[in-house]
Amino acid sequence: MESSEIHERLLFLQSFTGKELAGSPSNYMNWLKPTVINAQSGMLEFSYVVRHEMTNPYGILHGGVTAGIIDDLIGATVYTLGLNDAYTTVNNSIDYFAPAKEGDLIIARTAVVKRGLRIINLQCEVFLPKKDRLIAKGYSNMLNMS
Repeated sequence: MESSEIHERLLFLQSFTGKELAGSPSNYMNWLKPTVINAQSGMLEFSYVVRHEMTNPYGILHGGVTAGIIDDLIGATVYTLGLNDAYTTVNNSIDYFAPAKEGDLIIARTAVVKRGLRIINLQCEVFLPKKDRLIAKGYSNMLNMS
């Protein structure tokens, strides 16, 4: 059940607003090194700098890393809901629209699309703000494991 008050998970994320997130329960998120722009219940907005180890042989953001950002941030969005049950990804659908290159700043923003009894559907849009360009958009269903 969701707490009526702001819960510890959300407060943890909000404490990093404007700063690089550290100490996430997600090791992958720690590797991604996001900066928290905004954290609300059911919505996150993080920025990432595309590092060399995130690129493919063409020097652009690897599609697998983009998918990982989307999956990880969607999972963290469920985390912001303060639910007692554990949820897991049952599918991801991602459309790729444009590249980002090493050194670029990208922004990922999530939202809950539909919250059912056992499945939560979420979306994540990844932008290249300096060009005001959507580079990827993903949808995921998260299943209540209990």
